[in-house]
Amino acid sequence: MAQNTLVNNQGIDSGFDQKEMKAAVTYAAHDLKIETVPVPEINDNEVLIKVKACGICGTDPHIYNGHFPAPMPLIQGHEFAGEVVKIGATVTSVAVGDRVTADINISCGNCYYCRTGQKLFCENIKQLGVHTNGAFAEFVKAPENNTYKLPEGMPWEEGAYIEPLACVIRGQERANVVMGDIVAIIGAGPMGLAHAVMAKLNGASKVIISEMNKARLQKARELGVDVVIDASEKDPIQEVFHATEGRGADVVFEVVGAMPTYRQAFQMVRKGGTIVAYGAAPADATLDVKPFEIFSKELTIVGSYAGTYGTWTKAIQLLSSKRFNPKAIFSKTIKLDQLEEGIVEADKNKDTIKILVEIE
Repeated sequence: MAQNTLVNNQGIDSGFDQKEMKAAVTYAAHDLKIETVPVPEINDNEVLIKVKACGICGTDPHIYNGHFPAPMPLIQGHEFAGEVVKIGATVTSVAVGDRVTADINISCGNCYYCRTGQKLFCENIKQLGVHTNGAFAEFVKAPENNTYKLPEGMPWEEGAYIEPLACVIRGQERANVVMGDIVAIIGAGPMGLAHAVMAKLNGASKVIISEMNKARLQKARELGVDVVIDASEKDPIQEVFHATEGRGADVVFEVVGAMPTYRQAFQMVRKGGTIVAYGAAPADATLDVKPFEIFSKELTIVGSYAGTYGTWTKAIQLLSSKRFNPKAIFSKTIKLDQLEEGIVEADKNKDTIKILVEIE
C-alpha cells in the first residue's frame, strides 16, 4: 500500500471519507443517547478502527450509574475488536484492513512510572471508554503502539474478549498461582469464572468458588470448578476450610468488590497464603484489618488493577490456541441500539453473566 499521500494531515488516504457515525453517548448518570456524531480524527501516530464487537464490562454500569469518575459526555466501551480503516502518517506496523484490538491504557511514556515499566500508574494515563471516547460506536481511534493484530480467523467476539482476559492473566500473575495450589474465588461473575478457568490452566489442584446467584453457580459447575459453594445456603469460610483440610486456601481472589466479601478473603486464606484484591470496591470504602494477623501469618496481599505488561499478547495467544473459550461465559449478543438496556441488565440481572454488543 502506498503511504505517501496525506489527507489533511489526518491520515493516509485509504479512500475512507465517512464523516459521521452512530455512537452511544453517556451525558450523565442514567442519560445515554444513541446519536450521530463526528467520526474521530486521527493524529499521525494513531489508527482509526471500525468496531465490530464490544463487550459490556462491569465498569460500564458504574459509569452509567454515576458511581465511577469519568468525564462527560463520554462514549463508553473498551473491550473491542475491529478493522483498521485509516492510519496516521507515521504508522508503519498496522495497515488498512488489519483486524485488531487495542490496549485501552494510553500512557505518556515520559513520567517516572512509564520509564520504570509501570504504565498503569502513569501520571497522565487515559483509558479508552473510561477517560476518553471508546468503542460503543461505529469507529474508535487508538495509538499505533496500543494496537494488536488478531490472528487469522479469530472471531470478532474472541477479539473483543482479549481485554478482560488480559486483566485476568495480570491477576493470576500477581497472585503467582502455581501447580498444586488450592485457589478460592469469591464471586462467580464473568471475571470470577475466568479466574477459575485460568487457575486450572495454571495447575491449581483444586479451585473453589463461592457465589449466591444460582445461574452463576451452575455456570461454574459447567466450567469444571471443583468445589462450588452456594453462599446463600452455606458459610463459604467454613466450606473453604472443609475443602482444604482445615488450612484455608493458598490463594484467595476477591472478585466482588464488597466489604463483606473482602472480610471473607482474610478469613479463608491459609497462613502464608496470598489475597488478591481484584474486585473494584467503592473508592471511599474502608476495611478493618488486624496488622498482627498479616504479620504473624506472613500474608501476601496484592492488588490487580488492569491488564498490560505483556498480558495482551498472552491473552491473544491463549485464545488463539483454543485453551480458553470465552463463548462459555457469554450470555447474549445485542445491537448498539440496545446498549442502554444491556448495561442495565448487566447491572441488575445477575443471571446474565456477559453481554456482547455487535456493532453494525
